[in-house]
Amino acid sequence: MADEQTDHRTYRVVLNDEEQYSIWDASRELPDGWHAEGTEGSRQDCLQRIEEVWTDLRPASLRRRMEQAGA
Repeated sequence: MADEQTDHRTYRVVLNDEEQYSIWDASRELPDGWHAEGTEGSRQDCLQRIEEVWTDLRPASLRRRMEQAGA
């Protein structure tokens, strides 16, 4: 992993259909199953955005099943 002080790449926040978040080098093509969330910036900026929005780490399918079961 690149040192944050020397890492000048632009990253983007990505998520999959299970609403799981990650960061991806903005110069690279996104892997299958992932799409851009809309945030781009430094690694730290992207990780901060994920911390703000990804408050429930359970996959979306598990959350739906638990809601249907009344949990």
